[in-house]
Amino acid sequence: MTRRVSLLFIPILLLTMTLTSDVSARQNLDETEQHIASFIDSRVEAAISLLERVVNINSGSMNFDGVQEVGAVFREELEGIGFETWWVDGTAFDRAGHLFARIGTRGPHFLLIGHLDTVFELDSPFQVFTRESEGRAKGPGVIDMKGGDVVMVEVARALKAAGVLDDMTITIALIGDEESSGDPLELGRASLEEAAREADVVMAFEPGDGDPGTAVLARRGFTGWELHTTGVRAHSSSVFSGTTGYGSIYEAARILTRFQEELVGEELLTFNPGLILGGTAVEFDEENDRGSAFGKTNVVAGKTVVSGDLRTISPEQREAIKERMRGLITDNLPRTTAKLTFRDSYPPMGQTEGNERLLAILNQASLDTGYGPIVAGDPSKAGAADVSFAAGYVDMAIDGLGMTGGGTHTTEEWADLSTLPMQATRAAVAMYRIARDWSE
Repeated sequence: MTRRVSLLFIPILLLTMTLTSDVSARQNLDETEQHIASFIDSRVEAAISLLERVVNINSGSMNFDGVQEVGAVFREELEGIGFETWWVDGTAFDRAGHLFARIGTRGPHFLLIGHLDTVFELDSPFQVFTRESEGRAKGPGVIDMKGGDVVMVEVARALKAAGVLDDMTITIALIGDEESSGDPLELGRASLEEAAREADVVMAFEPGDGDPGTAVLARRGFTGWELHTTGVRAHSSSVFSGTTGYGSIYEAARILTRFQEELVGEELLTFNPGLILGGTAVEFDEENDRGSAFGKTNVVAGKTVVSGDLRTISPEQREAIKERMRGLITDNLPRTTAKLTFRDSYPPMGQTEGNERLLAILNQASLDTGYGPIVAGDPSKAGAADVSFAAGYVDMAIDGLGMTGGGTHTTEEWADLSTLPMQATRAAVAMYRIARDWSE
């Protein structure tokens, strides 16, 4: 057992060594940037202590008290830096709510986005932060995304210590239901969209694709879909006959096959039937994506429900695919019907020239602070996220700026602690440079 554990940490140690800043490369930093980088380096253990504190507070999306408690910790931290804070009550969309904070009245207006909740509810066996080594820790939400929230706080703290916080305006949005969105979603994200309308630059601190050498310039949107088919319930001996027809399950299978044959292959498009229920009687709980079905092998199925998701890279692609899917449910099998409905959820975040300019600034900041280059990540590896609600309102947006590690949404979630100062330094220097070169 001892030998196995020691071997497990070899790649982690190598990764940590790779991510350690090349201090000699920092000669390209001006005096303020040197101060920012040194200040963040000096606070690594304090920042990890803050991370441990918030990870040890359960904040599963449906644990409203826990979400608010984590929000209170960050509220105290941000108010200590000088931010004005306020809580957006979540009663209207059946969730805990969100924490917002703002500082400044001039310069570029940055909107920094994170979230307070995790996928680990009170009944989860995974509840505690564990420091496994100098460079690695495990815990619920340690990178998704309490680590990213701590990075944001350290960015703001470093900018204040360097005396440049007054040259910019910062709004921080810590959403309370990213992992399990409340309903209606429009109300749940109204405050985020309102903040985005006032911003110039959006920077989000999700862990991205797990590679600290990439950032997210585009995210696919999420649309839910449901297919309902019906057939004539009858004894199976009459299936395919003129009076009985084919039944609902055959019709659902025909349509899914057409989806697969006609739509697979378009770039950055996926559509997945995640649940199917069919039989003589079906009960489907749409809100919780679960249900039950009753049927017999000698009875033709009368009802089938298929629930799935659709992921697209642009609103145009989303609407075009929805129209094509609607067209593929026609020409029903004898004595069957089909109905297809969609529910748009998270919008797509397109890769724009502005997003690419922001990446170029961040990349240069990374090179100059000794952390190496940053390239655009693969949008197919980036799921839906709150940044998509804000990106369309600004010229420049980016995501994936939080701590990285692995095992998100599992009881093996872990963080590479060396990415905490790295991400904070790169983001803070990039923000300083944008503010320094900003012209109203």
